[in-house]
Amino acid sequence: MRAILLGGGIALLLSLLGTRYAIRAMEQLGFGQPIRDDGPTSHHTKRGTPTMGGLVVIAATVLGYFFAKLITLTPPSASAYLLLFLLVGAGAVGFLDDFIKVRQQHSAGLPGRAKMLGLSAVALTFGVLAVLPALKDDHGQMPASLHLSFIRDFGFINLWPFVVVLLIWLIVAGTTNGVNLVDGLDGLATGASMMVFGAYMFVNIWQNNQSCEISLSGTCYHVRDPLDLAVVAAAITGSCFGFLWWNASPAQIILGDTGALGLGGAMAGLAILTRTELLLLVIGGLFVLVTLSVMIQVSVFKASKSSETFRKVFRVKPGYRVFRMTPLHHHFEMLGWEQVTIVIRFWIITGLCVAVGLGIFYAEWVAGA
Repeated sequence: MRAILLGGGIALLLSLLGTRYAIRAMEQLGFGQPIRDDGPTSHHTKRGTPTMGGLVVIAATVLGYFFAKLITLTPPSASAYLLLFLLVGAGAVGFLDDFIKVRQQHSAGLPGRAKMLGLSAVALTFGVLAVLPALKDDHGQMPASLHLSFIRDFGFINLWPFVVVLLIWLIVAGTTNGVNLVDGLDGLATGASMMVFGAYMFVNIWQNNQSCEISLSGTCYHVRDPLDLAVVAAAITGSCFGFLWWNASPAQIILGDTGALGLGGAMAGLAILTRTELLLLVIGGLFVLVTLSVMIQVSVFKASKSSETFRKVFRVKPGYRVFRMTPLHHHFEMLGWEQVTIVIRFWIITGLCVAVGLGIFYAEWVAGA
């Protein structure tokens, strides 16, 4: 438990202090954020704001974790290594995207296919390693499960390893995309991610206290290295908390794809390694909601342009848009809401999702007990 406090605290201090110097470095290098021309006009004032702040979040997380392990003299686990690999690997893909944007001073960075290829390589590597029998612990637990999971494994659904790897790829791709879509207003993605990782820290602590390695009962959890995963989750929570000081409106530095993809990858990794993949849809409900808004917008727009039957049934014109603009937070901007108002209300939504998710998690244990 001491490692959890140390990891979170060290990461918070490194992020809080390190971001200040990162802002100066980015300004000197000319790494300013380009803004899309078709976005809300209020965003044009952010042009030139230092970007790639995710580098600080990732570095603070990694250093915070390893300093905590060094101080407590405990060895890192395979699960923690895999989670950090996903954080750093997805962040590296985002860094390439950000770097191309600032070098070309254009909002179109890494081509979509290239970005997807990079994320796929990271996700598939993580998936293969997570189900390797060689990484089983003394109790026979692999980092990832060969079952579908909500709060714990659905034991009656046994999947082939290659199917599990494909599902892991899908979860990582969806979560990284979701966090990246939410990262459109000052502090929005950082604050929402901080709450989700904080929730997973508590999930990991509870799973460790009720681990089947400690007490074999009907309500115990078959999860490998839950306490070490809690240290990583605490480090990410702390680094997001420190970064938010500088990222809150008006942002002095932007998270960028480096941070958004890295945090999305780590979020997916925690859901996979804790056997709570479907619970992530509840805890990370804001990211699901924002992603759905984009999917609905694109689907309705294309259907209304190509299908006369669709237009007649729903009585819409060609090129109909459900929202004024997507992702969802931009819709409310177009309605005249202040950015700070949107961010705070979306944080409240995230808090409610986290509360419901943790409530479901605990209620399932109580019902089982």
